[in-house]
Amino acid sequence: MTLSRLVFRSMRKNVKHYYLYFFALIFSVTLCFSFTTLHHNPTVVEALKESGTASAGFQSATYVLYFIVTFFVLYANHLFMKRRSKEMGLYQLIGMTKGLIVRLIALENIILFILAVAVGMVIGFFSSRLFAMILIKLLKLDLVIDLVFSSEAFIQSVIIFSILLLVILFQMTWMVYRVTLLSLFHASKKADERIKRFNFFQMAFGLIGLFLIVYGYYQSSVLFDMEKSHFKDLFLHMIVILASTIFGTFLFFRYSVSFIMNIFRASKKGHLKIRDVMAVTPIMHRMKGNAKSLTLITVLTGLAVGIMSLSYISYFSSATRAHQYSPYDYILLNDKGISFLDRLHQEGIEFEKDTYRVAEVKFDFQDLIGDFANQNLTFASESSMYVVPLSDFKQVSPDAQLNDGEAIVTSYQNMFSEIMPLEKGGDLSVRFNNEEEKVIIKEIQEEFMLSGTVTMASPLLVVTDTTFENISVNQSPESFFNYQVGVNLVDNEDSPKAEEIYNELQEERKLVVNGQEYLPLSYEEEHHSYLSIYGTTIFITAFLGLAFLLTTGSILYFKQMSEAEMEKESYTILRKIGFSTSDLMKGIYAKQAFNFGVPLVIGLLHSYFAVKSGWFLFGTEMFTPLVVTMVLYVIMYAVFAVISTQYYKRIIKASL
Repeated sequence: MTLSRLVFRSMRKNVKHYYLYFFALIFSVTLCFSFTTLHHNPTVVEALKESGTASAGFQSATYVLYFIVTFFVLYANHLFMKRRSKEMGLYQLIGMTKGLIVRLIALENIILFILAVAVGMVIGFFSSRLFAMILIKLLKLDLVIDLVFSSEAFIQSVIIFSILLLVILFQMTWMVYRVTLLSLFHASKKADERIKRFNFFQMAFGLIGLFLIVYGYYQSSVLFDMEKSHFKDLFLHMIVILASTIFGTFLFFRYSVSFIMNIFRASKKGHLKIRDVMAVTPIMHRMKGNAKSLTLITVLTGLAVGIMSLSYISYFSSATRAHQYSPYDYILLNDKGISFLDRLHQEGIEFEKDTYRVAEVKFDFQDLIGDFANQNLTFASESSMYVVPLSDFKQVSPDAQLNDGEAIVTSYQNMFSEIMPLEKGGDLSVRFNNEEEKVIIKEIQEEFMLSGTVTMASPLLVVTDTTFENISVNQSPESFFNYQVGVNLVDNEDSPKAEEIYNELQEERKLVVNGQEYLPLSYEEEHHSYLSIYGTTIFITAFLGLAFLLTTGSILYFKQMSEAEMEKESYTILRKIGFSTSDLMKGIYAKQAFNFGVPLVIGLLHSYFAVKSGWFLFGTEMFTPLVVTMVLYVIMYAVFAVISTQYYKRIIKASL
């Protein structure tokens, strides 16, 4: 029999093994090729031209995707080779050399790879248009996506998967040459080291694992709390949290699970049901071998959910951020671009107008934040703040009231408000020209009024009209911003025409001071800018999150398939002594709930505390984006758990 005939006969006989590996290859090629094709799609490139970091983001995400795919394919190949170990042992037994076996397996892999790359590229090519439509939808652009074949994406994918094929062939060759004939016959049935007796050492490490996870959660909750944090170096604090959580997760799976299972088994006093035997015993006895993989899956789940949540928080908060930077539909600085109002009248566009007199003062930021300062943060000895009179502030807050010597701090609703929350009742000394005046902070409010182009979204001070007049009269000559007009349209349908007029007057609206230009953007322009940045970011992170999800879910599924094959003889014995399929499936349900549920739950807890510690750096709303992301992950994991359970059911039914 020729080698080629042996290859095709072997492939035909091993279809039940190959389909798992073939799926892994197709899935990997589809992900990579669809993403690289999307990256080189002319419509997408044109849509992202305004975002200078989009191309770099896509390129970086491509490398991350290659890493994920390589890890996934190598794991699937390892599992595939392990399931065929007895076959390779038989080949050696009938006289085939290891070199000939390597050639046989290599030819099979090359054929599979070529087929998988071809099928994956076809699926990836067509799916790239779907992903491009999702991206354009996130950016809220009205564009038609063309399905374009990219030669660059094709060449890049061929090179990457050719390298991956060489790595797989090396992995396969190494596995064949390093094992003995006897071990090949038992590789697929090789069990983990059994836990003969649970000792004090294991119990102690189990408790330490739980303590480290809780400690990491606590430290993450006080990461930016200047009163409760004992770490003076922020970076060191983050390293401690990361190390504590990851090492605690490993100890949890390695020792804590067995510790908990032993307590459960001891509570039964020897009266274990078949459900307990089917669930508890396999989990305990395989936990040593599974600890590393479950830790990796848990950490990857937490990382993926955390990154996706933070990206979604940024995207979800884009409208709020745009409003904070441009609180009106259109803003005019000083007397620049006042003809814009005349043009609106000429076009019959109705609008509402708020005007603000503005002055600038100097103050010591340390006086504003008081006891919240620590060694992690440094502040300039003197900072600037813009001041508006109470009468103008009543345009947005009609009920505001101030007595002489009182003030209101507003526009302080951003990341600084979370890190350094202000308290009313404190004293603040403000300086203007050669004068100084002390005011009492009566209230802390959230209203935004002035353009962030000038204020850089810093807090504003509202004072009485008398105090404001004193400040404005003694205004420093360096102050250049003293008046603002905010315009809101009555009818949003007039927005396109108003935007056109606003852009036509761009040069007229520009404020130039000491060679520096200040040009406020409209709310729509600000919103579009944020959508362009955060829309691309959430798409890339969601795509990588999908890759992480499918990878971790598939690895768990493959592991369960392998364990089901290994336990088939045990199912046969249990069926012969009278247990039904439904009896055995009760234990399988509990086992799958652990194998899929525990890594998911712990991963979600990791992501929750990670996101909670610094979500305000990315946006203004945490709850909704985090819940949506978690729910999607739970649904996808549930799908993998159901598929895995059905596979167990088929194995149990076929065992007798």
